[in-house]
Amino acid sequence: MEKISLFWFRRDLRLEDNTGLYYAYKQEKNVLPLFIFDRDILDKLEDKKDARVTFIHERIQVLQEQLKTYGSTVLVKYGKPQDIWKALLEEYPIANVYTNRDYEPYALERDGKVKSLLKENGVQFLDFKDQVIFEKDEILNGSGEFYKVFTPYSKLWLNKFKQSPPEILQLDRKRNNFLQLNSLAIPSLEQMGFDRSNINIPSLDVDKGLIQKYDKVRNFPAINGTTRLGIHLRFGTISIRKLALEAAKLNDTYLNELIWREFYMMILYHNPHVVEKAFKSQYDQIPWRKDEDDFQKWCDGKTGYPIVDAGMRELNATGYMHNRVRMIVASFLTKHLLIDWRWGEAYFAKKLLDFELSSNNGGWQWAAGTGTDAQPYFRVFNPESQTEKFDKELKYIKKWIPEYGTVEYPKPMVDHKFARERAIETYKKALNS
Repeated sequence: MEKISLFWFRRDLRLEDNTGLYYAYKQEKNVLPLFIFDRDILDKLEDKKDARVTFIHERIQVLQEQLKTYGSTVLVKYGKPQDIWKALLEEYPIANVYTNRDYEPYALERDGKVKSLLKENGVQFLDFKDQVIFEKDEILNGSGEFYKVFTPYSKLWLNKFKQSPPEILQLDRKRNNFLQLNSLAIPSLEQMGFDRSNINIPSLDVDKGLIQKYDKVRNFPAINGTTRLGIHLRFGTISIRKLALEAAKLNDTYLNELIWREFYMMILYHNPHVVEKAFKSQYDQIPWRKDEDDFQKWCDGKTGYPIVDAGMRELNATGYMHNRVRMIVASFLTKHLLIDWRWGEAYFAKKLLDFELSSNNGGWQWAAGTGTDAQPYFRVFNPESQTEKFDKELKYIKKWIPEYGTVEYPKPMVDHKFARERAIETYKKALNS
């Protein structure tokens, strides 16, 4: 058999404008796309109806159909990446492996091991930038260090973006460098121990008008005012380059949200300790309340604070929570209840369709005051004034809390004034100790 090159899909489940795939296709013949359902990740998922697994499974089937038009297929494996690569090296005469970079600690460790294994077998591991506009050390301050504050980071990001806008990469249909192969079977969800989820996935088709008025509507949870593209960015079913170029034409505030995503990725890349610890180490002194009953009330949306409860119920039912409400519920858990931000972060990681480690961690540490560029510890969101500002007519609250205004709805679990003073006092004491 002639030598083949593999393109390893991970967080880039699309054929168009996919950097690593583009270069594999351009530089090699007999390119076989590969996807691995990674047991190191899947085995940790408690919910066997996890909507994200269903989504990935469906996207692989879409890729399979698209590759049929090239007379090719996608090779799908289920297992631990190291074991799978050992088997692939025995099964196929592999010349090179192409993939796109991932910056999370687990991914970096996994790729390091795979790269070493391939090298031992004389196979090159070629990785590319794809899920971000700027990565790692491309945006640094004058001293050559990563930015710890968002505003100067975003200014430099924007300058570089405007000076050299990204190129959109298209596969050349005049030639076909995919390995010619009949469709291969994809392991079923059931074979991997999962069931199909019935949670709806937001559409990839977003009305441009929505992005144009994003800055005016994005804070109101009762309005359909956000694009809900988070899951598509997370798994790369949309190109960040196409989206950023579009956003630059339509709405600066929306583009700014995409810059925040890259800022948090860069923070995680340079500070992997944030996964377990506070970005600002002195905040690890805070004596969090380890109250599991209070935490459960928060998880279930039964705190007696309607805007908080509506958000948690929306999350539990749909795998989505409105961005403004994410800030409110995170502030409530960390400040009103003085419960460790890591508990909330882990709950979001389980439930959010668009869960992305860097953004989730960054958002939670921002709310808790422990992170980079964070909300100061003495700023405690008042759920009532947030409701007054962003859900004045209570449309969002009534949608998610049918028993609102009846005796069935619980009384507030903690008084706002008391909780605010307790939080400020606890933080102040811990930070000055």
